[in-house]
Amino acid sequence: MSALTVDFAGELFDVDPDAVFTVGREGDLEIDDNPFLHRHFLTIERADGLWVLSNVGSRLAATVTDGGGRVQAWLAPGARLPIVFATTTVIFSAGATTYELTIHAAEPTFRPAPVFDESDGQSTIGDVPLTLSQRLMILALAEPILRREGAGMSELPTSANAAARLGWTITRFNRKLDNVCDKLDRIGVPGLRGGVGSYATNRRVRLVEYAVAARLVTRDDLPLLDDPARSADPDES
Repeated sequence: MSALTVDFAGELFDVDPDAVFTVGREGDLEIDDNPFLHRHFLTIERADGLWVLSNVGSRLAATVTDGGGRVQAWLAPGARLPIVFATTTVIFSAGATTYELTIHAAEPTFRPAPVFDESDGQSTIGDVPLTLSQRLMILALAEPILRREGAGMSELPTSANAAARLGWTITRFNRKLDNVCDKLDRIGVPGLRGGVGSYATNRRVRLVEYAVAARLVTRDDLPLLDDPARSADPDES
């Protein structure tokens, strides 16, 4: 395997340490002819002995996480991050489409210590617990990504479609979306607040990016969407 390999939709790209690898509508990895996606969005290059991931776009941001979802960073326009893990996942959205690519390093500079699971079964980010209905709301939005095999692209459902998937009214769905975004915003998760014109769309895609990258919801949770017992959830928060 090359020192650094990028995986997108099952296609592998070897990164040349003596050149700049470009991701976007054009470049070494031409992701999609999506008008919302920058022509050049991300670059990967070798600098000062490290592989570096840079956001060279002007509007879009990306969520970057290690393979286990234990470390997560928000890569805003103009920001740079060293690629230090054996597996690095990059998730970003352009319009209603969410993309995921994976970067594999043959000789990572950081290897995490073993993690022991002492979870009591309650979904928690930091000190913020999620109720069953809040988790279901996130699952309904993230379902296309979670059902996808490997890296690639997915169309996020609208709030109306996600509400219909759950058998909820749009009012109930939006109330829970407000509540979860407020909770995560309070613990410092970026991108869940925005201007009046862009807030409704941006918070959905950012919530999905964060939830998938942080393993807040996983493919193993998908059966909850079709579990008849979920309708008995008394939570209305």
